[in-house]
Amino acid sequence: MTTEHDGVRDLLAAWAFGALPPAERKTVPAHLARCESCAAEAEQLRETVRLLDGPPIEASHPQGAHVNGTDGAPGVDVLTAALRARPAAPHVAPHAAPYAAAVAGLKALLAEADGRWSTPVVHDWDVHATLAHLLAADEPLAGRLGVGGRGPGTEEEADWVAAWNRRTAEVIAHEHGRTPEETLADWAAQAAALLAAPEAHDLELAARATMLMGVRLPVADHFVVRGFEAWIHTDDIGRALGLAVPPPPAEHLWRLVRLAVRVLGLALGPTAPPVLFAVTGGEQWVLGSDAEPVRAELALDPVDFCLLVGGRFTPDEVPRSATGDEGAVRNVLERAASLSWL
Repeated sequence: MTTEHDGVRDLLAAWAFGALPPAERKTVPAHLARCESCAAEAEQLRETVRLLDGPPIEASHPQGAHVNGTDGAPGVDVLTAALRARPAAPHVAPHAAPYAAAVAGLKALLAEADGRWSTPVVHDWDVHATLAHLLAADEPLAGRLGVGGRGPGTEEEADWVAAWNRRTAEVIAHEHGRTPEETLADWAAQAAALLAAPEAHDLELAARATMLMGVRLPVADHFVVRGFEAWIHTDDIGRALGLAVPPPPAEHLWRLVRLAVRVLGLALGPTAPPVLFAVTGGEQWVLGSDAEPVRAELALDPVDFCLLVGGRFTPDEVPRSATGDEGAVRNVLERAASLSWL
């Protein structure tokens, strides 16, 4: 059960940035007046805001540096700090928390998109079309869980990639005939319905496997996939608007990494040249054949690995540390990059 203390801690970032919901504008100050630990944390966050209101800073990105404040956009550094500081979604199970956090992050980012919805983002999509794509992307899981009526039926088409591309094009064309605000409202409502579904709260219910996007995974993992894609496209939009988007919180990032490694292992199969694969700061796995000695070692940063799997790095440009058989390393990198459909 969430206590008042936990609830207020979840709101401290919003308090520091002067963005409390109206219903909490009395509750939070009253709690801070009697809770020393929360008051100290709140003051640290407020001091961070003061510091971040200074000159723009740069944050690295594989496709060029984010420049906070590009085109005079307000609230850029505040966005970065807020997304780092604010807990994701304590009201959902851990497997749904990465998606909940990504949804919250994209909502915060899109508050800065007013007047810039036609900014080119990725592929041939602008900000509006990218959001429409995410609306389409969430439909299969929403339909499978019975919480949305917009999307295709529950039976997976044989050529899921063609179906995916076709549905994305249909939704983008439809949403371009509506206002961005209407698209945002529909996307947010569908995301809320997914996060309210019993499978977002009950791991036993989420343990059942289902085929979506050409892969059979537990529903819990499909929630992680939704979080992965929402974060990737939030970063795409952030780059386009000149807004620095931080990576997911560490616990969410490692869920993305572990799922990506599992899918990569399946894609490589049991006969690929074995490579000892490590993600810096975390775990290591032997990918490929377990019937012969390891031929190479490969290490990637966790964010870089996710961006490679998400199609935002090519095998040639992703930073890596590698020794041993170059062909075996290349095979892992190319197969990882081939997993992207984003």
